[in-house]
Amino acid sequence: MRYTVAGNVSQSPAVCVDRADTAGPLWAARSAGVVCTWLKSFSVSHQSRWSGTLPVDLQYVREYQTERDDIKHLRILLYGPVGAGKSSFVNSVSSVLRGRMTLPAMASYRTHTIRKGTPQTYYPIVLNDIMGLEEGSDSGVRPDDIKLAMKGHVKDGYKFNPVSPLSSGDPHYYPEPSADDKVHVLVCVHSANSAEIKESVLQKMKGIRETANELGIPQMAIITKIDEACGETKKNLKNVYKSKHLKKKMKDFSAAVGIPMNYIFPIKNYCEEIDINDDVDSLILSALRPMIDFGDDFINKI
Repeated sequence: MRYTVAGNVSQSPAVCVDRADTAGPLWAARSAGVVCTWLKSFSVSHQSRWSGTLPVDLQYVREYQTERDDIKHLRILLYGPVGAGKSSFVNSVSSVLRGRMTLPAMASYRTHTIRKGTPQTYYPIVLNDIMGLEEGSDSGVRPDDIKLAMKGHVKDGYKFNPVSPLSSGDPHYYPEPSADDKVHVLVCVHSANSAEIKESVLQKMKGIRETANELGIPQMAIITKIDEACGETKKNLKNVYKSKHLKKKMKDFSAAVGIPMNYIFPIKNYCEEIDINDDVDSLILSALRPMIDFGDDFINKI
C-alpha cells in the first residue's frame, strides 16, 4: 500500500488494554489483514509482519529513490516538545535500516544520513533533528528557527539560541537554499508518557504548522514511548492495537494539535536495547514509510 496525501502517565494493564478486542470483530479484522478503525493508515503489510512474514516496508524503504535530478535526498524534519524522542527516532531509523545498533545523534542541527551496506553509499532519505520546544519565549528552540529550517535556510552544525533567532548575516544561514536543502515532510514527535502539552507550546506548534501549510509541506506525527505509557504494551508491543489508553492519548493529541488520527503513528524507539527487535522495527517502519510517501508526493509537486 502507498500512502498518499489528502487535501508522565501510566495505566495498569486492566485499564490499558481492551481485553474484548482480542476476541471481538476488530481483532479478527486485524488478523485478517484489514486496517483497524482507529489506525486506518496502517498497511496490510504492517499487519502481516506481526506473524513473521516478509518485511515489505523494509524492502520498500531500501529500494526508494527520488525521481528528480535536482533533489538527491528526501528531507524529514522532526520537531516537538523537549524529551519527546526526536534524536532517539533518528537513531532508531538508522538501526533498523542498518540492521544493528548505531551511534546516538548529535544535539546540534544536523542532516543525518544513513549509510547502506557498502562504504560511501547512503539512503536517499535524510533526517533533521532540532532542539525541543519549551514554555516561554526564552527557552527551547524558537519557532522562527524551525520555519527557517523548513525553508532550507539553516546550515548543518547550527546551535539554536533560545533568546535570538538565526539572522541572515549569520554564517549558518543559507541565503539561497536549493530544493534539496528544503524540508519535504514535517513530523511532530510527542511522547505518550508525557503530561498534557502546555498552551504556550501548543501555540508555538500552531505557528509552525501554519507555516508548513503555507509552504505546502505535508505533516504527520509519531507518538513515542508507548511502552512506558501502557504496561501491556511494554510486555508485548503487539498490544499497541488493543490499548484504550494509547488510543485516547492519540485522540487527545490529535484534537490539541490538529493532526488527523490517520496521520499519527505510535512507535517505540530503541533506548536500552543492545540488539534490534522485529516488533520495534515493525513500528518504526510503519511510520517511516508514509513519511517517504508524503515527502515524495511533495517533491514531485514543487
